[in-house]
Amino acid sequence: MLTDHPAARASAALGDAGFGHSRRRLLESLKRLGSATLREAAADLGLSRETVREHLNALGADGLVARAGSRRAGPGRPEILYRLTGRADALFPQREGEVLAELAAHLLARGNEAALRRFFEERAARRLGSARARLAGLRGRKRLAEVARILSDEGYMAEVVGGTLRLAHCPLQSVVAVTRLPCRAELALVESLLSRSLKRTDYLPDGGSSCSYSAESAPQRR
Repeated sequence: MLTDHPAARASAALGDAGFGHSRRRLLESLKRLGSATLREAAADLGLSRETVREHLNALGADGLVARAGSRRAGPGRPEILYRLTGRADALFPQREGEVLAELAAHLLARGNEAALRRFFEERAARRLGSARARLAGLRGRKRLAEVARILSDEGYMAEVVGGTLRLAHCPLQSVVAVTRLPCRAELALVESLLSRSLKRTDYLPDGGSSCSYSAESAPQRR
């Protein structure tokens, strides 16, 4: 029988990420303790210090564990403290998308679609300046390729295939399941960056394999 206990969800998520049993337990231990010395982590896990040191070194090399100062627990030299990095935190269950989708549904149900639309439009507008700076001096295919890189940096897994801009992933899919407002704002942003209208040829929310937009035959925007 499956359980929805937070610890079970965390363990399952770490297991899905490919961590062995001991390293998974070490990550869980550091998450629970906040920070720990080698001695404390070994005692918490019931493992030898050498084994835990080996795992800490491996997780540190992967950017998942970092040193967090030191602590003196008695006579002798202070002991190094270890903590999880932000990259490691991302391995644990996240529910932001679910909550954001619930918020969007809440606003729509209470007649606040206009406020939600403004939010996504203003969010897109805030990103416009920095994105345009990356496009300075670029034209044609080079500009389209850089727009794909900008979108990939934001989680869209974008690529240019022929004259088509293809987005293989939607990082806002939880919200898009409730409302298509994010799609409209993001498309307007991309069209502004390319200074042309785009023709949609595939759409993830409708069961497509991507969100794809043809720029080849689309007219220039004025």
